[in-house]
Amino acid sequence: MSQLREAAFTSKAWPFEEARRILKRYEKAPPEKGHVLFETGYGPSGLPHIGTFGEVARTTMIRHAFATLSDIPTRLICFSDDLDGMRKVPGNVPNPDKLKAHLQKPLTSVPDPFGEYESFGAHNNAMLRRFLDTFGFEYEFISATDFYRSGRFDTILRRAAERYDAIMKIMLKSLREERRQTYSIFLPIHPETGRVLYVPMKHVDAAEGTVTFDDEQGREWTLPVTGGNVKLQWKPDFGARWAALGVDFEMYGKDHSTNTPIYDGICRALGERPPEHFTYELFLDENGQKISKSSGNGVSIDEWLTYASAESLSYFMYLKPKTAKRLFFDVIPRAVDEYHQHLRAYEGQDLAARLNNPVWHIHGGDVPVSTLIVPFAMLLNLASVSGAQDKAQLWGFINRYAPEAAPGTHPDLDRAAGFAVRYFNDFVKPTRAFRAPTEPERAALVALRDALAAYDGPPEDEALQSVVYAVGRDRFDPLRQWFTALYEVLLGASQGPRFGGFIALYGVNETVALIDRALAGELV
Repeated sequence: MSQLREAAFTSKAWPFEEARRILKRYEKAPPEKGHVLFETGYGPSGLPHIGTFGEVARTTMIRHAFATLSDIPTRLICFSDDLDGMRKVPGNVPNPDKLKAHLQKPLTSVPDPFGEYESFGAHNNAMLRRFLDTFGFEYEFISATDFYRSGRFDTILRRAAERYDAIMKIMLKSLREERRQTYSIFLPIHPETGRVLYVPMKHVDAAEGTVTFDDEQGREWTLPVTGGNVKLQWKPDFGARWAALGVDFEMYGKDHSTNTPIYDGICRALGERPPEHFTYELFLDENGQKISKSSGNGVSIDEWLTYASAESLSYFMYLKPKTAKRLFFDVIPRAVDEYHQHLRAYEGQDLAARLNNPVWHIHGGDVPVSTLIVPFAMLLNLASVSGAQDKAQLWGFINRYAPEAAPGTHPDLDRAAGFAVRYFNDFVKPTRAFRAPTEPERAALVALRDALAAYDGPPEDEALQSVVYAVGRDRFDPLRQWFTALYEVLLGASQGPRFGGFIALYGVNETVALIDRALAGELV
């Protein structure tokens, strides 16, 4: 056994813990299908959401951890439930009124409100795939519409008709009495209107593989369960899909957790072994509400990438997946800086520590070197005090601080500078609140201004931090009151960077001028 594999078997990183659980499924014999199958599901009722990326990113991390532990080949399927009927018109699409006539039709039969694809389902699928491709994920995409209509699902659908009573028994236990009276695992798609019908079955013919029902006008129809003429209700569909594909692992949000026994039971009723599961906590918006694809709250896929790198998003997804986290714009700067902190730490770590480092899982073991020599939070403050409108202005300060740095040699820093200007103008600038100093703070600022004006040492972080400390040490108890004053008076924020580092980056003379402006009341 290689040293890497040996270390992976004892690593406490959660992707390795999940991978070992999957491997245990095949401790007696390898899978007959010749591979281990990972799956993620996607409900394209609204525009693709960042939570969908989280599922694929985390599943990919576990998949790579599994490949480190075992030589069994793996596959990852991203499955889109695009045959689902459109239950309501999403609130974040153009021309929503035009979609009302298509309610209850499969999403792949609803016109694209954006006018770009053959259907609304195809539009959302394309957006999902575009994003996954941007990140370089290795996956196979399956459309439920294709899966049902191509015949790939037919064997399991016939088996569902044969074992209809057993599956219904599982489902009826979970339903209220009034729902039980009309419930069926099969949802026929009306041959004339194309709508997905929620009607009771008059007869399920196991031998013929057909269902008989009355439509909403009372007309009787008999349709085969195969070929895309019917679809399964979403809970039976979940378990049946596992059975049809031979899924070994799937993760889903906490809101699905109570349904796990149902999904498993249906998979077993269809004669197959349920997969391993991983339940993650849901993301919350700035108000503590669950983010939703249809309402579009929280942060979207494209919005995160407008203000930060893809790797920082992967880092955010890695962190404590079983803990609910706020997913709003203010988490982005910290995610960027913490990601690069882990990159820098990785270089000096031993193998065991590296396998526990998030960046090993984010990059599949091929970890790059960070070139972000100025923290993102510092760049935001620099953008604030300099009024920079583009990253070229920030580079003027950066080059004085680090003459060896350049966009070509420090691409992380170059990208972050552009992101910082954008983030500052969109989020920080509109909410900045400068205040005038109190009399004790004014006296301290005058002392700092004079100390910096007389400073003739090197423009280095630690030396300048000592100057800042010396001014505040005898005037403030606790000392953090001094730094809070610096941030609120000079930067218009309640918190900020290590101030010596900020002075070194912004410039000693420039900081003196900034203090003069604050003392003159020009910042308020």
